[in-house]
Amino acid sequence: MQECWTYACNFIMDRSMEGTQKKVLVGMSGGIDSTATCLMLKEQGYDIVGLTMWVWGDEPVEARRLAESMGIEHHVADEREAFRQIIVQNFIDEYRQGRTPNPCVMCNPLFKFRILTEWADRLGCAYIATGHYTRLEERNGKIYIVAGDDDKKDQSYFLWRLGQDVLRRCIFPLGEYTKLMVRDYLRDKGYTLKADEGESMEVCFIQGDYRDFLRQHCPEIDAEVGKGWFVNSEGVKLGEHKGFPYYTIGQRKGLEIALGKPAYVLKINPQKNTVMLGDAEQLRTRYMLVEQEQLTDEAEVMGSDALMVRIRYRSRPIPCSLRRLDDGRLLVHFHEEASAIAPGQSAVFYIGRRVVGGSFIASQRGIGMYVTEG
Repeated sequence: MQECWTYACNFIMDRSMEGTQKKVLVGMSGGIDSTATCLMLKEQGYDIVGLTMWVWGDEPVEARRLAESMGIEHHVADEREAFRQIIVQNFIDEYRQGRTPNPCVMCNPLFKFRILTEWADRLGCAYIATGHYTRLEERNGKIYIVAGDDDKKDQSYFLWRLGQDVLRRCIFPLGEYTKLMVRDYLRDKGYTLKADEGESMEVCFIQGDYRDFLRQHCPEIDAEVGKGWFVNSEGVKLGEHKGFPYYTIGQRKGLEIALGKPAYVLKINPQKNTVMLGDAEQLRTRYMLVEQEQLTDEAEVMGSDALMVRIRYRSRPIPCSLRRLDDGRLLVHFHEEASAIAPGQSAVFYIGRRVVGGSFIASQRGIGMYVTEG
């Protein structure tokens, strides 16, 4: 394992040396991480160009100001309308289908890294860089995403859909740093106010509760869905709910129903507008179905005895194995119990700290048939 990490470090260093006379396009949000990324790469001898993607909210004047203070070229890509039509609409549609979306996983390939690549080509930049807390490693001619050193900030989970063509141009300078180290670095460089800023939101276009966001941006949702029934695992009605889009698998708080004991959301049926409730034990499982997978080396993933899967951001990777079904989906067998499998979320596969693929968690309907057959 140590050899792998050493190789990974050498790989990044080699790329840094060969790119000292080349241009790199940095995705600049105006926040702590992208500011540190610009400063670090500039110190390494790169010719920095900053690009800010305006996808939501007010005009990104902070990023422009920072670029001026660092003496680097800066551009703004106004993608607000396309972002609303694709990423925000997908977010809304997923909830309307009873699924739990992960907008960052969609945004990275469809927006962030696509736009960075297009602008890099236009501006003659060989590389693209962002402030993600992750690493890169090359094995057998393929580039792999590797979890960053800061387990609390690691963002490898969100990047599984990036292709090899994009990864070969990426630089992630913060992979070896913790957030505290990045803040200290900025202070040392004279950016004290920036270093002391708060954390950015995980979902950039939502402030507060996603339910309020749904009502604001899809005002017809209450009339379209309407109230429905909480039911138990036998289908017995327990009480009325506000509409299935306002609930997620594993949710316990905010149900507004008294059953005399803690209740959790087990399943959501958008066709019947029912939300099944039960206890924590009923959320646990040894299997799940996933779809639309993207595996860097399928033979390695399918045959690995060290495969692990992360079923939500910040969750602990769980040892597992995979089986290909006749319909093309994958059956994931957890080697220890997992809980709260939420369709729409990403299941990201790791061997050690290396991302070897990912997929979307599918509907679990009918999974018992495959488990019996297995």
